[in-house]
Amino acid sequence: MNWLVAGSVPLIIIGFWLYTSTLSLSFPTLQNKRILLLIAHPDDEAMFFAPTLLSLTRPELGNHVKILCLSSGDADGLGETRKKELVKSGLQLGIGNKDDIHVIEDKNFPDSMTVTWHPRLISNLLTTTFAPKMSSISAKNAPQANIDAIITFDAHGVSGHPNHKSLYDGAHTFLKALMYRHSGWECPIKLYTLTTTSIFRKYASLLDAPATLITAITRKKELEPLKEP
Repeated sequence: MNWLVAGSVPLIIIGFWLYTSTLSLSFPTLQNKRILLLIAHPDDEAMFFAPTLLSLTRPELGNHVKILCLSSGDADGLGETRKKELVKSGLQLGIGNKDDIHVIEDKNFPDSMTVTWHPRLISNLLTTTFAPKMSSISAKNAPQANIDAIITFDAHGVSGHPNHKSLYDGAHTFLKALMYRHSGWECPIKLYTLTTTSIFRKYASLLDAPATLITAITRKKELEPLKEP
């Protein structure tokens, strides 16, 4: 009996892998898009978004991915070192050119476990960088931007870090400002966020597979009505 149970575990794991592999093919894929990964500190790109970067930077997809980091992570005086590490990490994860990896040094965005960055300041930075013509475009015309998608943390910041959570609020504020006066038009930028999970699920390892699978199936069903015939 014990051998039967032990032998079934690899089969279950393989079954999960095969099903999730086919399931992922049914989800929308970003292709030929200008994509911004918005992070708070050097190492966020590897700790939280490595699979995302490796997937989106595949040459056959034709995406142009950039990283914008709003601090050098200098809380311990290692900002310069961490900036260099970010560039090396980004290139390893598929970013095509080091010029597509930018780190902001601004006193308004300190690396801190207790400071929340103001969403309006983040919005202003994103506007200047990615929608510089926003104020001059007529309300009768579609809003314009030089990126197609933003990927960042969700409202809970995954780890609960206030700097992470600030990025979500700042990105939302930016998109609202972009669409102001442009009622009826589709927003030119899509916002995608990394979902925060419970502490138990973070460290459950393979035991989290059923919950992940159920979540994926549920989201697939939610997306199906949105598909065009």
